Amino acid sequence: MATCSARDPLSGPPGYESPGLVGGGGWPYAQAAVSPADAEGAAYILDSSVLRLADGRAMLIPHGESEAVTVPITDPRVGAAVKGDRDWLRSGTVPGGSLEHRGMAARALLDLRLLTTPTGASTASWYGMWNYVWPRDAAFHAAAFAVTGHLDEARSVLSFLARVQGGDGSWDTRYRPEGSAVDDGRAIQLDEIGWVLWSTWFTARFADDGESTAPWSMVQAAADWIAGNLGADGLPPAGSDYFERKPSAEQDPDSPTLGVSAPLLVGLRSATALAAEGGHTGEAARWGEAAGVLDAAIRREYGPHGYPRSPIDGGDMDASVTFLAPPFAPSDLGVDFALGRAVERLGLENGGLLPGENWAGTATTAWTPEVAMFALADASSGRTVQAGSWLDWLAEHRTSLGVLPEKVDDQHRPASVAPLGWTASLVVLALRALADPLPVPPVSGTTVHEEAG
Repeated sequence: MATCSARDPLSGPPGYESPGLVGGGGWPYAQAAVSPADAEGAAYILDSSVLRLADGRAMLIPHGESEAVTVPITDPRVGAAVKGDRDWLRSGTVPGGSLEHRGMAARALLDLRLLTTPTGASTASWYGMWNYVWPRDAAFHAAAFAVTGHLDEARSVLSFLARVQGGDGSWDTRYRPEGSAVDDGRAIQLDEIGWVLWSTWFTARFADDGESTAPWSMVQAAADWIAGNLGADGLPPAGSDYFERKPSAEQDPDSPTLGVSAPLLVGLRSATALAAEGGHTGEAARWGEAAGVLDAAIRREYGPHGYPRSPIDGGDMDASVTFLAPPFAPSDLGVDFALGRAVERLGLENGGLLPGENWAGTATTAWTPEVAMFALADASSGRTVQAGSWLDWLAEHRTSLGVLPEKVDDQHRPASVAPLGWTASLVVLALRALADPLPVPPVSGTTVHEEAG
């Protein structure tokens, strides 16, 4: 009951606390949850976080205030808030080849904005156990801001992550918005180290000056942590990942999951590229060599088994196989085959996907981040029809206000918290990838394919 993946079996079908948020149009991006009762017959005013209620009035948070108010639609604060939101969207770009996809992307970006504080603390969602900063989720939030041209927000998020980084280069599992770590017994999720490095490199691709979007000291400490913690077999230590599960619960407790190994490889490649671009030749050589070792180990340990979650014969498939596909790594036929196999194993009757095979949570409830992961992998690999199908499914399973929830139950109803920032970020990235290829961290030195050959 203490984790996102479990619920009381006697409590009835899963629900969500709110179908969306309202806010103002300016800084800071204050937020308030909309009750299901208020959401009946309501809709957001186009390209804004102002809600037009069924009775014609508007619900919003006026600029500079923190509480939601309900006012006549003619109240000048409504127009000011709508203009603020639209001006912010137009300061960048909103991806989407259809009106529905474009609307989903705009809502996702506005929700990410509402989840991000003036300090750069970008929370997973707005309440309870989600109202914290997970470095992994925040890294993706920054990437979504960057790819749409909202660089100030991207830099702010990465600056927050730099401030809370541990002395050894790693991060705690989650942080309060004011920056203190949450000590609740959860094991550190090692994948987040790689994702922060990737986001730092990725966001710099969209900066006008090409400069790194995070301090070099943060990059250096995180990359050194990964390189210094590879074992004799070339793999990182066993640890928790986005599954939030202890290694003892895995099929191979002594080995890292693919959800740890793959993101750390992405992170090393990203750090190596940043070092080379910045003239840090020593670090570039050292991290590039470590990336080659980890790359070869992943192919040797996971590849012969079809890239399962744990590196064993007959291992369960997991959505983290997408972390070996574009835009995180170059295309590979073996990974493409594993992606197809994972979809077959994780697919549900409602059209969505489970995070992994033999999932410990509700076996009939789909998770939207995993669906969006496959949408991003397909969009980045040129499989536009399949990517579009995943994105259509996500669009069809939003809340009544058009917000992306964390889960979808077996009755096709949104479930759990909404919005979920990680899903919103992945959707924005996937829609952008359908229009323009996203950058992939370069493979430096001896490539994986040469090692394998």
